[in-house]
Amino acid sequence: FDLASLGINSLASAPDFDPYKVLGVSRHASQAEIKKMYKRLAREWHPDKNKSPGAEDMFIKITKSYEILSNEERRANYDRFGEMDENQNFARAPQGFRHYHDSFYFDESFFHFPRTSRDFTDSKHLFHYNQYISEVLPDSFKRPYLIKITSEWCFTCIHIEPVWKDTVQELEPLGVGIGVVDIGYERQLANHLGAHRTPSILGLINGKVTFFHYAVVREHLRQFVESLLPQKLVEKVTDNSYLEFLNSWHEENKPRVLMFDVASNIPLLYKLTAFAYKDYVRFGYVDMGLTETSKVVQRFNINTYAPTMLLFKENTDKPADVIQARGMKKQIIDEFVSNNRFLLVPRLVNQKLFDELCPVKQFHRRRKYCVLLVTGEGEQFVSVNEAFFDFASSNTKEVLRFAYVYQRQQQPLCDTLLKKEDTTPPQVRHSCVILLERRSATGRVLYRTVMGGWNGSDDDKHRLLEQLELLQRDPSYLTHDAMLPELNNEFASMFLIQWINTAYDYLAQFYFDLLYSNWREMMPVLSLIFSALFILFGTVIIQAFSDAGEDKPAKQKATGWFSCYSRPPKKNFVEVTELTDITYTSNLVRLKPGHINVVLILTDASKQVLLRKFAKEVYSFSGSQTLHYSFLNVDKHSQWMDSLMESAPDARPSDCLDKEEEEEDSTSNKSDNTGHVLALNGHKKYFCLFRPVFKGEEAECSRWSDEDAATAGRSRASRSRSSSRQKATTLEIHHKLDRLGLWMERLMEGTLPRHYVPAWPGLDTITPQK
Repeated sequence: FDLASLGINSLASAPDFDPYKVLGVSRHASQAEIKKMYKRLAREWHPDKNKSPGAEDMFIKITKSYEILSNEERRANYDRFGEMDENQNFARAPQGFRHYHDSFYFDESFFHFPRTSRDFTDSKHLFHYNQYISEVLPDSFKRPYLIKITSEWCFTCIHIEPVWKDTVQELEPLGVGIGVVDIGYERQLANHLGAHRTPSILGLINGKVTFFHYAVVREHLRQFVESLLPQKLVEKVTDNSYLEFLNSWHEENKPRVLMFDVASNIPLLYKLTAFAYKDYVRFGYVDMGLTETSKVVQRFNINTYAPTMLLFKENTDKPADVIQARGMKKQIIDEFVSNNRFLLVPRLVNQKLFDELCPVKQFHRRRKYCVLLVTGEGEQFVSVNEAFFDFASSNTKEVLRFAYVYQRQQQPLCDTLLKKEDTTPPQVRHSCVILLERRSATGRVLYRTVMGGWNGSDDDKHRLLEQLELLQRDPSYLTHDAMLPELNNEFASMFLIQWINTAYDYLAQFYFDLLYSNWREMMPVLSLIFSALFILFGTVIIQAFSDAGEDKPAKQKATGWFSCYSRPPKKNFVEVTELTDITYTSNLVRLKPGHINVVLILTDASKQVLLRKFAKEVYSFSGSQTLHYSFLNVDKHSQWMDSLMESAPDARPSDCLDKEEEEEDSTSNKSDNTGHVLALNGHKKYFCLFRPVFKGEEAECSRWSDEDAATAGRSRASRSRSSSRQKATTLEIHHKLDRLGLWMERLMEGTLPRHYVPAWPGLDTITPQK
């Protein structure tokens, strides 16, 4: 009787947990209603936003309620039996014992069974499969991860919780990633990691998973994380090796960091920092407690009572930056290294460095100009390169980025930038400076070569300084454009060396799993090894027996009016339609709001040449969804252009109106609109006008575009009519669109003048010329 009484009292005092009441939904609520209420309550009670004392407990109740009600099987079990484990057998009892089972409620608190409840620390570190693939896996190449595999009903996991919490509090501030995988809800992720038992602890670095097989002790977990890092991340430096360490910046093209501290073993914080910035900076460690380091400590006047970090760039006699603090924090070190991760004048050795050093222009006021020195590797170039470094040291503006390339190492890049020069391209014995601005991620740049080469003289420095000042005042100073190829990776290892290193890592992992794991956990490793072997030998066999004829470059199929680029934005062609009486209404008059039709004016004689040039100039803008491209044949519709210009008198230069009145004495001399480009906004009834500009010393007044009229003076308008007409006849037709790319840039920025018309002239009422 006493036992029964005690059980009744325990049941009466048991907490009344109702997931329907917690989420505020009815028992007949749909899954959509449950999910909607869960999201609203989770945002309201999340401990990061709600600072009330009971927020964490309420958030756990909300999460637990959603876990029960979102699973149809668990929800049905709760409706029949109350909150119970989904793995429990809920088969109906025999009919004779139905009343007994219905009246007896099993409460585990009566027997004091330990049950795991997910700690909030684990909740914020929970991993999902998509999150792991998209975020954690790429981030493992910058920092190691320590991941715990657990489940909701893992009683053994309780014993390692105190050690796990202490380890997380120690390692997470240092930069170690922490993760928790609930095997009950993330079975796909657990299988992907090769974890089939709980509890399990594993490490992730460089996309590679390593299991922890020792006793779960705080010191063992710390040593395990440290063993994941590469062995030679930080080089120990002494009096005999510090000069060699500092002077090797040129070979690796990286700044050097010397870390001074009194510790025989390199602190884990320094190793983690070195791993995060291994692609940018080389790290060295000086143990100030050794007699072998007294000279280097004295050489740089280091205070032995506080850890110190010195960062060196090209000048190894004086550090470029210094920090010193008794308690080095990760945030301070990250900011220190990140702000100095490039040399003052780095060498472009791969595409990644080029992308970060010379980013693509995003906004008009955030231009970045790259000053690039094309030089050689011999001793005759040492003085030339040093002179360029001295010039860069005295011109440290945020808008300018200085760099250099070895022509022999980056031959495709140099050939592309030097092919449009009128002079003979510089060979290995010459150096030259190129000013460039990147315009798209596909490789399009605007550039200009500094005439006269570069030999480091005072005249060269003065000439380069003048051109840089001119460039910052007028961005249109860069007259050439090109599509740059991807840079060669000068530090890339040979394929065979990469394969040997990869095979060694997998064999080491296989041997380790053979000692500590079962065959089920070894299957992913075996699969990867045999897959790598199959791909390697398959590639060798295919290349050995491939037809020699396949080495010939395949002919590209001609699409549309022109050939395609090697790296197109979206398509390998530009769709250009003709404006006729059929397409005129849909392509202009009833054009969608916000859409613009770029129309090229041409004749039958100039059609093929201008279309090819037009396609080349607008190709990099063809990815825009709001731009359309058309052409109008003035041989068929001779009066349309004149009617449009009469509707917008402000579209004609004011200093040319008097000349045009004088030229109207002869009806045979009609205005030549060939090569003009119109950006027509059919909805708002305005257009922007591009007039071709001659490349000669004098230009006809009527050939000025809106862009040139806004940026240049009108001194050329006073030139004689006969001289400009003579240049117009000698100019090749395709040169009329040479500056169309810059005009398109201004069109996208919205800085071109707009000429409004009351209505668009009708195309169907115009009689075509025969």
